[in-house]
Amino acid sequence: MELLQEKIRQEGIVLNDNVLKVDSFINHQMDPVLMKEIGEEFARLFQSKNITKVLTIESSGIAPAIMTALELGVPSIFARKRKSLTLTNDLYTAEVYSFTKKETNEITVSKKYLHEGDNVLIIDDFLANGQAAIGLAEIVELAGANVSGIGILIEKSFQPGADKIRSKGYHLESLARVKSLQEKKVEFLEEQTV
Repeated sequence: MELLQEKIRQEGIVLNDNVLKVDSFINHQMDPVLMKEIGEEFARLFQSKNITKVLTIESSGIAPAIMTALELGVPSIFARKRKSLTLTNDLYTAEVYSFTKKETNEITVSKKYLHEGDNVLIIDDFLANGQAAIGLAEIVELAGANVSGIGILIEKSFQPGADKIRSKGYHLESLARVKSLQEKKVEFLEEQTV
């Protein structure tokens, strides 16, 4: 997705060979025009999957997930990293390790919102080692629902997450595929033509 790649080139900050900071348009401050375009693109990519729910993890995935859900005309759900006082039982849970924060979180989704037979599209901001997407997929499968696809804004293709997800048979679509962050420069994988 050219618009996202251009934003990354203009505003992304490479902190080191593994970390790309995009807080000026995705993580802290959000660009609503970009989020709308992202939602439209994910809706287009997964339009044949009969999606009934869009699932993400708090907090950076919420904006692109809700814009995707809006385009698809379905509800959006987010997994919580911290237990709420109002969500005490009847939860699906999975453990997720955050590469960026170097911590493990138990993520939860209320059983009230995911059901057997749902066709779920998982959306997340980054794909590095695949832990968040795989944790969300575990929750979907615990519910007896179908993982109809996984949409990622920024895939760090030099890390093992994409291969892990594809090896599990999930349909993965990444809008920007980063080949390298070496020398504090973002290099994208070239678009492959089929």
